[in-house]
Amino acid sequence: MMESRYPVHGAGLGLRRTLLGPLADRPPTQVDFYEVAPENWIGVGGRYGKQFRAFTERYPFVCHGLSLSIGSPAALDETFLHRVRRFLDQHGIRAYTEHLSYCSDDGHLYDLMPIPFTEEAVHYVAARIRRAQDILERRIAMENVSYYAAPGQEMQEIDFINAVLEEADCDLLLDVNNIYVNSVNHHYDAEEFLYRLPAERVAYFHVAGHFNEAQDLIVDTHGADVIEPVWSLLDKAYAHFGVVPTLLERDFNIPPLPELLGEVDRIAALQAQWNEQRRDRCDGHG
Repeated sequence: MMESRYPVHGAGLGLRRTLLGPLADRPPTQVDFYEVAPENWIGVGGRYGKQFRAFTERYPFVCHGLSLSIGSPAALDETFLHRVRRFLDQHGIRAYTEHLSYCSDDGHLYDLMPIPFTEEAVHYVAARIRRAQDILERRIAMENVSYYAAPGQEMQEIDFINAVLEEADCDLLLDVNNIYVNSVNHHYDAEEFLYRLPAERVAYFHVAGHFNEAQDLIVDTHGADVIEPVWSLLDKAYAHFGVVPTLLERDFNIPPLPELLGEVDRIAALQAQWNEQRRDRCDGHG
């Protein structure tokens, strides 16, 4: 199968503690993999620790980190990376991803700050990613992030991302919603941006909802349903990249589980549609 190069397959869901009970009571068949932030689970014991272990033994998992702060001026937290590596090994996590941004200097800033799009920043960030990969003994997939200002910009966002991926020799967590959000906030063509990302580095996709602050300002909240233009962009991403594993992110205003699973179903239906088209094309050439 074409998807075999990916760490997981199908449609995934971000696992939050509030979902542990409902998911354990009625395990959904449509969720093929789960994603967690390692920071939320490293060192967790007791009832939650046992519940989490039961999930990681049963389902494929990926991790999406929150605090590596790869673009930070502060030194890389190597002690933290060693803890992450032990956690990934312990739970058989299939992939580790992080944000192409930073969230700390001497202390945590509690937000994802944009890395300046400069040549100097490319070299700086790529060296830190390579060091992190050495400590983790595995590749990292870096996520294209939403941003609201571009201080000190010397190059386009797409050129910056591609240069970092190339120099660090790491993978890409492609967030479809972030491309849409940035395309509105920074007035560029979302499809053109999407098509310029390197297919061979994509580990999996994210889709999520956001908040419309104004006509020309979208805030990436992960606190609402995925909107139609983002579903449409995901469809175009499958057309371009093939059927890539795709995870639904929902961090706030989490609705009842059946509603969440309705969005997972929509991912799965789109994937099935593109798989069917691909099979038809293969049969036609057979």
